[in-house]
Amino acid sequence: MRGKQAPKRKITPDPKYNSEVVAKFINYVMRSGKKTVAQRVVYGCFERLEKKSGMPAIDAFTKALNNVIPAIEVRGRRVGGANYQVPIPVTGDRKYALAFRWIIGAAQSRKGKPMDIKLADELLAALENEGEAIKKKQDVQRQAEANRAFAHFARFGRRK
Repeated sequence: MRGKQAPKRKITPDPKYNSEVVAKFINYVMRSGKKTVAQRVVYGCFERLEKKSGMPAIDAFTKALNNVIPAIEVRGRRVGGANYQVPIPVTGDRKYALAFRWIIGAAQSRKGKPMDIKLADELLAALENEGEAIKKKQDVQRQAEANRAFAHFARFGRRK
């Protein structure tokens, strides 16, 4: 690692639900610095989610997010001239980063509807343990399971 590590910035909670996780999700949805547009998309999605799921939007979002959050992932390690896919537990903020990326990517791949509707549909699917984001999580876990034999390489040359 070169130089100093960038300091962690404290994220301000979103105005409607007073949640840092929702604020972070809004930031992931945001394009070209247009935060109000991203807020409109996420809050529209939450309204739709509340109507369809029959539970408070923040609870439905949290439950869907917990279904998508991965426990383990694979990272490439170079050992003795060969590259191995080594299974490593996912830590801290990276869990949310991966889950947000998978949910938003899955929503964007759905065509023909506004983003808030696509996002709500993907979150509803994640709530039921279905959908593209859940499939992505399962693929990653399956890959980690297949490469479990290389887990002992995780100890060597491991960085924080």
